[in-house]
Amino acid sequence: MPVETNSRKIVARLKREGWHHMGGGKHDKFEHPDRPGAVVVVPRYKTQTKGVAINIAKTAAWT
Repeated sequence: MPVETNSRKIVARLKREGWHHMGGGKHDKFEHPDRPGAVVVVPRYKTQTKGVAINIAKTAAWT
């Protein structure tokens, strides 16, 4: 399964799917109103490593 590693595209998809930005320092944190307790953390880099991108996809239930 191909995984998106571009941070802008990851954040755009999260926002499009209803995830709300909670702030953060060196990372952006997102939560979803329908998934209490689930927090997606996106490091502030242009691209993510494949492992981080896979973890984001699993937490956001994209797999």
